[in-house]
Amino acid sequence: MKVEILTGNWAAAYGAKLARVNFVSAYPITPQTSVIEKLAEFIDSGELKAKMVRVESEHSAMAAVIGAAAVGARAFTATSAQGLFYMYEMVWWAAGARLPIVMGIVTRALAPPWSIWTDHADFLALRDSGWILLFARNAQEILDTVIQAYKIAENDNIMLPVAVGWDAFIASHTAEPVNVPEQDLVDQYLPSKKTFSHMLDVDNPFSLGNLAFPDSYMEYRWLIDNAMNAARRVIIEADKEFEEIFGRSYGGLLEKYRCEDADVIIVMMGASSGDGMDAVDSLREKGYRVGLCRIRAVRPFPVKEIREIGRRVDAVLVIDRAVSFGIGGILGCEVKAALYSSKRPLVFNFIAGLGGRDLNAEFIESLTRRVYDVLDGKAEIKEVEWVGVNPEVVEL
Repeated sequence: MKVEILTGNWAAAYGAKLARVNFVSAYPITPQTSVIEKLAEFIDSGELKAKMVRVESEHSAMAAVIGAAAVGARAFTATSAQGLFYMYEMVWWAAGARLPIVMGIVTRALAPPWSIWTDHADFLALRDSGWILLFARNAQEILDTVIQAYKIAENDNIMLPVAVGWDAFIASHTAEPVNVPEQDLVDQYLPSKKTFSHMLDVDNPFSLGNLAFPDSYMEYRWLIDNAMNAARRVIIEADKEFEEIFGRSYGGLLEKYRCEDADVIIVMMGASSGDGMDAVDSLREKGYRVGLCRIRAVRPFPVKEIREIGRRVDAVLVIDRAVSFGIGGILGCEVKAALYSSKRPLVFNFIAGLGGRDLNAEFIESLTRRVYDVLDGKAEIKEVEWVGVNPEVVEL
């Protein structure tokens, strides 16, 4: 195993190369572009034996990887924000066709207004599409999760596409030391792709995407839901097997940090979770029993794990980088839904960090101390609160 200095985007490209993808198609968009540039370099140099198809749009890119995956290729693409929304129609076809595609999503705030910085609205727009959704924190996890994603997607009991998300610029363009696994160990973990029963075969032709009448449509959705629920176990097993071979684990569905004796839990997703861990350490030194849960799998959502934690804490603080207008932060809604059927703590949902606005350890610590003030009867917090809104901008 060698150590390379890689950005998150290059780490994703290395992960795809080590997974031995043999088909890549994408359309460039900031901040995703360097993922595909690096893969193009690998293909051009002969390091990666794969077909690169250049297309005129993201819609065509997803159509191309659907076609490749349907005939048995191990296919990869990547996009961001408006690019994801341009391909959104085809995203649903990929899941409905039960094709084990892997897509990198470098999260970027959606327009209008234009922004190239991170929030999580684009990634979370996939949550009802039938895609498994995994979110990485740093370059090392990006590389490792791309490899794990194929292991999960190609499982005979799953056969669903996987999207791996990471934050624009904070993770995508920040260079850091990354352990690059040896190819033979990756091959041991992720063997060559097998054939599957619904793979297109020129000798036995059939078509995909036919009309389903009311007496059969719902059953297709039921099968996807069954596979999504089965993916919980498969994601955990894939992470454990990865740890056995490579010595690294990411908690499966979610990563818990200093949660054992916590009375308040911070729930976050993405690169700023590292700042959240720093905030936890700082608060612990000041006598606060606080922990952090980093959501790694958004679909399937770690309902059981969230409920187990919720039963023994006084409050949950959810920091969202995405909002569902009229109801609150998207992760906040997911956490509340997971906790509804159990003995549940208070849930405080803060919306912050949209459009790339900074989420640092001091900011996270200040929110957590406000929650403790509420628990001590010293303050009140709205159920859903926007933090850091500039009134001067609002009044423009």
